[in-house]
Amino acid sequence: MAAAGAGLPATTGRGRPRSAAADSSIVETVLRLLEEGTTLGELSMERIARSAGVGKATVYRRWANKDALLIDVMRAIDEPLPPLAGTSVREDLVVLLEVIRHRGLAKRSSAVMRNVIGVIQSSPQLWRQYHDTVIRTRREAMYAVLRRGMRTGEIRDDIDVRLLVDLFAGPMLSRALLYERAPLEDGLSEQIVDAVLEGVRPSGHPASRRP
Repeated sequence: MAAAGAGLPATTGRGRPRSAAADSSIVETVLRLLEEGTTLGELSMERIARSAGVGKATVYRRWANKDALLIDVMRAIDEPLPPLAGTSVREDLVVLLEVIRHRGLAKRSSAVMRNVIGVIQSSPQLWRQYHDTVIRTRREAMYAVLRRGMRTGEIRDDIDVRLLVDLFAGPMLSRALLYERAPLEDGLSEQIVDAVLEGVRPSGHPASRRP
């Protein structure tokens, strides 16, 4: 995982330059508190500043409010998608589900996401920023794979692609984010992809013919 705070802006655009080390320390503090079980309701800017060993003004110089800070916290644990081979729809879908599975296995990522996901939708602005920052990129990658599968005849073209994304990603997201300590065993991505592909392949596709 990239270091906490990696890629965060180094300056505010006015006044003295921001300290990248202070940014990282504050983001790391939020991650640690969430990992330890602190809820978002308990996570005030004052507590974050105290736990990070900085003044409250230091935090507010960087982030106008807790929502803005949480967006950078979620960016800090978000990893870039791995390259897709582009030769097999099945294999590319497995790669994308493996990203979700590994995030669910990582204690820090799963703790943050389980804590945040239940609250984030109650804040439309925060949800929109999270969607545009994290979710959209991942969904667009899966859209591209599924549309390619429709063009090549590997997937039926009469199913809404948004529904297809939910069918493939939903089972893994459910285990990774909604249920603490749910099994995320090796091979789960392949099981999900194969089960869903069985139902969404065109009827004449060779892989649909059972022996």
